[in-house]
Amino acid sequence: MKALSSRHTVTACYVGYITQAIVNNFAPLLFVTFQTAFDVSLTLLGMLITVNFGVQLCVDLLSAKIVDKLGYRPCMVAAHLFVAAGLLLFALLPGILPQPVVGLFIGSGVYAVGGGLIEVLVSPVVESCPTKNKKAAMSMLHSFYCWGHVAVVALSTLFFSLAGTEHWQVMACIWAAIPLCNAVYFLFVPLFPVVEEGKGMTIRKLFATPVFWLLFVLMFCAGSSEQAVSQWASAFAESGLHVSKVLGDLLGPCLFAVCMGLSRLLYSLFGGKLRMRPSLSVAALGCIGGYALCAFAPASLPVLGLIGCGIVGFSVGILWPGTFSLSTARLPQGGTAMFALLALAGDVGCAAGPSAVGALSDALGGDLRMGIAFGIFFPLLMLVALFFFREKGMPPALLPHD
Repeated sequence: MKALSSRHTVTACYVGYITQAIVNNFAPLLFVTFQTAFDVSLTLLGMLITVNFGVQLCVDLLSAKIVDKLGYRPCMVAAHLFVAAGLLLFALLPGILPQPVVGLFIGSGVYAVGGGLIEVLVSPVVESCPTKNKKAAMSMLHSFYCWGHVAVVALSTLFFSLAGTEHWQVMACIWAAIPLCNAVYFLFVPLFPVVEEGKGMTIRKLFATPVFWLLFVLMFCAGSSEQAVSQWASAFAESGLHVSKVLGDLLGPCLFAVCMGLSRLLYSLFGGKLRMRPSLSVAALGCIGGYALCAFAPASLPVLGLIGCGIVGFSVGILWPGTFSLSTARLPQGGTAMFALLALAGDVGCAAGPSAVGALSDALGGDLRMGIAFGIFFPLLMLVALFFFREKGMPPALLPHD
């Protein structure tokens, strides 16, 4: 049999990010369904997001030593198996347990383990592949999260419109097939050293490097800016803009994901000559404008709120891969520890952003618009962090030292 090339490795990582999109975006499509069927509050549904990203961030924290000890291949295979198992439990346990919502939390916790590992692993694996333009490769990789998000929304919505949302468990089982197949794929693709053995920075050395903490804040803001709208886009479109379930899914999260994927695709094709820091600053400003439009568009013009979702999606597109690119450029010896800690920062943001939106919305009588308005804080914080960051000529005090 002909040996597989690095192109297969990159393809497997693309599918890995599609798997990550399933982990993060399937359940939110059903928030209104769960609220009705299981009589749960917006705060509790927000906690479902918190469990997902909370488990992921715990995995991020532990993975640096685990991955270096066990190796990338067994960890990548295990990650996909966890996602498949979690999706099956998510589908089956609510019909078995006395409290259905407990089954949702258990399933979320299991597939979140796999999601956390995937988030840590795929970026350094692609970074290690012999590609000419690392920034373009990273942006293209992260665009597949968006295309996966679009597929999750579009195909799930099609299924729900044909079979009804009461059969959502079947769709969860269908999605479980993708990580199961990709686990097999990762058994055979070639993997390359992330950094020269023994040369990667330790967690202690990263913590002693001031510039790493700026990168940590940037990644936190990237995650929270993205998910504070993404996780609530379907419910926002249904309840806040008063459109149907099908239109809510297609015009909310689907529009968001398409715009985010387009942003990443365009940057991978044409962004090679752009400097990352100013690009991120412009994106953060666009994100602020999009949040404001979502929150303050008049109720008589709901289309403006949907346009706001699209603007946020396009703006946040480069925040996550762009921060990774800044990190590898400034700390090229960061290795697994750096990718794990940055994934941790991103997942903290992914948990904090939508949870804050849900809790604040509940406190204000279920008004998602005001909850989303609070999300402006996250891209604003990113602008502050970028003000202190320098791509070139970094002051010696901000660089790693022994």
